[in-house]
Amino acid sequence: MRPPTIRDVAERAGVSKSLVSLVLRGSGPVRPEKRDAVLRAARELGYRPNAAARSLSEQRTRTVGVLLDDLRNPWFVDLLDGLNAPLHAAGLRMLLADARLNRRIGHDLAEPFLDLGVDGLVVVGTVPDAGGLGSLARRIPVVVAGAREAQPPGVDVVAGDDEHGARLATEHLLGLGHRRIAHLAGHGAVGALRRQGFEAAMRAHGAEPLGEPGDLTEEGGYRGTVRLLSRPEPPTALFAVNDMAAVGALSAAGELGLRVPHDLSVAGYDNTSVSRLRHLWLTTVDTSPHEVGRRAARCLLDRFERPEREGRVQLAVPTLEIRGTTGPPAAGLTG
Repeated sequence: MRPPTIRDVAERAGVSKSLVSLVLRGSGPVRPEKRDAVLRAARELGYRPNAAARSLSEQRTRTVGVLLDDLRNPWFVDLLDGLNAPLHAAGLRMLLADARLNRRIGHDLAEPFLDLGVDGLVVVGTVPDAGGLGSLARRIPVVVAGAREAQPPGVDVVAGDDEHGARLATEHLLGLGHRRIAHLAGHGAVGALRRQGFEAAMRAHGAEPLGEPGDLTEEGGYRGTVRLLSRPEPPTALFAVNDMAAVGALSAAGELGLRVPHDLSVAGYDNTSVSRLRHLWLTTVDTSPHEVGRRAARCLLDRFERPEREGRVQLAVPTLEIRGTTGPPAAGLTG
């Protein structure tokens, strides 16, 4: 059997094809009883609009490309939830790509989205050379979410206030009485801002900041923690650049026979779903990924309406979630 057409829906509902088109597009003034008749007929017939034909007529695909730095990061998954709701409400669908996988097989990061004719692009996280965002932004609207690198004109940025969030975590550890506090650092502008916030808070309290480079992964957090705890005077507390590095720190502490938080306090960053697992219950900075995603979607929708508008930077205010991995240092270990 052939699939039902817009003509079939019109005949079943007793209206014209043009009125069916108005109802299905959600545009134009249509009397409620006519709208109900069209929707009922479409439902009964199992009619689905031809997306390809609609794209040709509207010169839009009603799709948004979403390029993620690394889909393994649970913070990005939370952000997608906030991003999807406003886009879906606007009749747009997301097409996802993982930049990490594309880099491994040598593919251009953003060109496939252009080939598919997406209406806009959201870049999530720090994606190295995402096809040259400047040239992309001259062709389609582009929004960057969760990264703080300088962007070309016409590109909006939505992220958290990383420096302020790092201060919150560090001041929490200082307030518990820790002075030998180390930071498991990350890369990129986000990593630099979190390191700056950590160091500023430490120096403001007359404490010397300790640091160890990392790569935002659990394995990187594990290796960095082993190195830190092997020092002659190991830290009594660790502030990790993100939750995944903090999980690695917890694993290293356990293997070395340290109890958290009695022997070592650990704080993360991002308040991902991993941090809320009961057996981890990680103290962490909440960067509101859902809100960042929602704001990024609104920026993109606004840029559809005003493509010439100057790029803007919006920062969500972080908060601290105190859970079970931080506490006062053991007696005699505050130095």
